[in-house]
Amino acid sequence: MSQYSRRDFLKAGAAAGALVGIGELPLAAETNAATQWVTLGKSNVKVTRLAFGTGTNSGAVQRALGQDGFNRLVRYAYDRGIRFFETADSYGDMHRMLGVALQGLPRDSYRLMTKFNTADEGDPQQHIDNLRRLAKTEYFDIGLLHWQHTPDWPQESTRWQDGIVKAQDRGALVSRGASVHGLPALRRVPTDEWLQVAMIRCNHKGVRMDSEDYTASDGGNVQEVVNHIHQSRKAGMGVISMKLSGEGTFNHEDRRKSMRFAFQTAQVDCVTVGYKNNGEIDEAIDNINQALA
Repeated sequence: MSQYSRRDFLKAGAAAGALVGIGELPLAAETNAATQWVTLGKSNVKVTRLAFGTGTNSGAVQRALGQDGFNRLVRYAYDRGIRFFETADSYGDMHRMLGVALQGLPRDSYRLMTKFNTADEGDPQQHIDNLRRLAKTEYFDIGLLHWQHTPDWPQESTRWQDGIVKAQDRGALVSRGASVHGLPALRRVPTDEWLQVAMIRCNHKGVRMDSEDYTASDGGNVQEVVNHIHQSRKAGMGVISMKLSGEGTFNHEDRRKSMRFAFQTAQVDCVTVGYKNNGEIDEAIDNINQALA
């Protein structure tokens, strides 16, 4: 497995600082909690508290908008102050569509995260470069090991961990981390020194959250998940939360409670939500602003 030395940490931190320092452009919405810039732990990457997710039903919802409709939605989110966009190589055509939607915007004004399928047996460097070309970007601010769902994922993903560190060294990635599913995988997160960022499912009802069985839809162990989030942040990781709307099953009141729970109880750094219209963006911003009022 890759050994993350102090030299590597300082090198990655310096690269991150060089990239994020120029990106904090003045925003009219900066006083709103949802669009505030926060630092993701030891990654040193700064993102807005609210991210624009492109993976609703593996991206089917966003792709159904068509390129023009998706462009308008991304630009609406950008204009409202959301400057953190995320996708994955398993979301179909979303790297290309997101690259088109963001084209022409100053690259230092937003952050871009992607997630890699570690079951891919190809060359990680070539894979990362292909995704960069599709997304029309010289670098990703965050690169995650996607869908780590077994207790031995730190050992099983070694080849991709090494590939991600190499991509960091050459400037194709700024920071690194993993998204996890299931308690056996999540329990490995707080003590894993390779991780700079962790993506963890979180809501107040335990829907689509982590249990002993990573395939379970309901009955997640909310308290244990929260404990691991607290431990991860104490270890210096940035924590991004997903499944805030129970994968589309929550009503307005539960979505509001979920945001409050994520920021006040779980104390995550930021959250990602998938949208299909402007109203959903407005609601997510309002819910976070209320949660942190």
